[in-house]
Amino acid sequence: MAGFKLLTSPIKIANMELRNRMIMPPMVTNFAYEDGSVTDTFRAYHEARAKGGVGLIIVEASNVHPLGKGFPNEVAIFSDRFIPGLRSLIDVVHAHGAKIAIQLFHAGRQTTSRVTGHPPLAPSPITDPVTGELPRELTKEEIAGLVKDFGKAATRAKAAGFDAVEIHCAHGYLLCEFLSPHTNRRTDEYGGTLDNRMRFPVEILRAVRQAVGPDYPVLARISADEKMPGGITLEEGKTIAKRFEQEGIDAIHVSAGLYETASWVIQPLSRPRGCLVDLAEEVKSVVSIPVIAVGRINDPELAERILAEGKADLIAFGRALLADEDLPKKVTEGRTHEIRRCIACCQACIDELFAEHRIGCTVNARAGYELQFPMTKAPTSRKVLVVGGGPAGMEAARVSALRGHKVTLWEKTADLGGQLPLAAASPQKDEIGTFNDFQAKEMERLGIRVHLNKEATVEAIRAEKPDVVVVATGARPAAVDVPGADRKNVVESWDVLTGNAKVGKKVAVIGGGLVGCEVAEFLAEKGHEVTIVEMLPRIGADIGPLVGPLLFDRLEKHNVKIITGAKLTGIGERNISYEKDGKTETLGDFDSVVMAVGSTPEDSLANQLEGSGIDHYVIGDASSPRRITHAVHEAMRVAHEI
Repeated sequence: MAGFKLLTSPIKIANMELRNRMIMPPMVTNFAYEDGSVTDTFRAYHEARAKGGVGLIIVEASNVHPLGKGFPNEVAIFSDRFIPGLRSLIDVVHAHGAKIAIQLFHAGRQTTSRVTGHPPLAPSPITDPVTGELPRELTKEEIAGLVKDFGKAATRAKAAGFDAVEIHCAHGYLLCEFLSPHTNRRTDEYGGTLDNRMRFPVEILRAVRQAVGPDYPVLARISADEKMPGGITLEEGKTIAKRFEQEGIDAIHVSAGLYETASWVIQPLSRPRGCLVDLAEEVKSVVSIPVIAVGRINDPELAERILAEGKADLIAFGRALLADEDLPKKVTEGRTHEIRRCIACCQACIDELFAEHRIGCTVNARAGYELQFPMTKAPTSRKVLVVGGGPAGMEAARVSALRGHKVTLWEKTADLGGQLPLAAASPQKDEIGTFNDFQAKEMERLGIRVHLNKEATVEAIRAEKPDVVVVATGARPAAVDVPGADRKNVVESWDVLTGNAKVGKKVAVIGGGLVGCEVAEFLAEKGHEVTIVEMLPRIGADIGPLVGPLLFDRLEKHNVKIITGAKLTGIGERNISYEKDGKTETLGDFDSVVMAVGSTPEDSLANQLEGSGIDHYVIGDASSPRRITHAVHEAMRVAHEI
């Protein structure tokens, strides 16, 4: 779809004109100071995305009251003392031609006393099953006070120089809690009917409008469907949108879900791209103000099609702008083939956020680290040899080349990618292959000399005469020392996923981590009878909170049997033995046994280089087997040290 005429065309929200229809939605980063002030990191992160060509940036959920804080290092707007820092943020965004809004927010029950120092607040005292805390019910006097707090926050936003504000009425936070019958069980005028449940948010909309005046753009984000029984339904979501328009809202940002249905708030790879667009389309059918679509939209062609079909007026590229801050510029300049796409793995962004850490991005190590990794030219161009063509090796080669070094990459197999093709072969994860495609294309675009089927030895490296070597040789499957592990019916999970090993009808998968669960699903989808045997008390200990529940549901749907707390002790001709609760048990009848017990560094070259006098770095799984995130981040760091 050439041109992207709609996506790159200007649009107005009230009197605010945007240079294009690409929006960066609010995403909590944990980049602020603990008191909520703007940091240099926070500023640089937003500046990079403004420079990348986005039309509008909506700054993350910004608490209007200290007790509404959702995350430890979330930005705040509950006091005038935050205005200077916010103004400095606005200035760097405006300098690159983007508009900037701020989202006004109160976490409600979806926070913890550890974050706020007090019990969470909510319309009704209903325990949040995710945080596990029982909130205190707000009094009418407190409700009135919060209406004023939102109004004061809007006044500060306008005074600081923001071009608009967005009111957060989505994702199970306080205003959404009032709107939802799932979380609002009040019997006064703020509960019961939908009109009553809308009362508090409407009072806030009116207070904000009074604070900023009739012409200042005010947006609202809603969960048009909470995707759970007893929650906000789509019909209610449409009614809420219509009422908000009547109250003077200038645009509706249509999302879904709450913490209990978090995979609809931040959609993992198993959710289809554009999975919430139908909600935007339904809302657009009942309002006349601009509608913003969101929900795993990482492809400009999909975005253009959404606009062309009249389903929305603007597109929110969320994690897509973590993965590639220059996405809008590349769309505008016709360089979509250079876009590094979000793979919706959730590992470095939302998994880290829910662990109360700062966010990052698996495929873009610069996200949130723009100051540490400025991508400036190196003082001296050096001859760099990268050994290994997996994600760590290709990232080290890419960044080194961009910094002006002369780079050669050796890969011992016939293909680039390392374990990326293996990961992409797992069910629901084919889009991981887009990262491999991006990196491989960068090798060609940047003129990196790639030699496939090239085995690296110390002698060959000496003959190459590099100034520095980056060892990114990856990992190999870990071995298990039990009787029968060498039987012909025992195969590695990697070989199963890549099609290099065949298995029989009845299969035991040894290991219930991410790879074990994925290979179990892979086989169960093909009609195999699968049993997972895991030594830990539960499967999926290394799987994030969004990916895990969906994967476990699919395993249950495929009737995969699971045995936990079981340590493998032997493999027989058609059975396995394991120790559980101090007893040895035997289980059969299996045609095949698949080993998924982790990996070990492929570090023979690294060990040989020790003491050789050759300047070298060891990165990624060659150092210690971990996630793609760690491999890419180590590569970025090392490429900045060279």
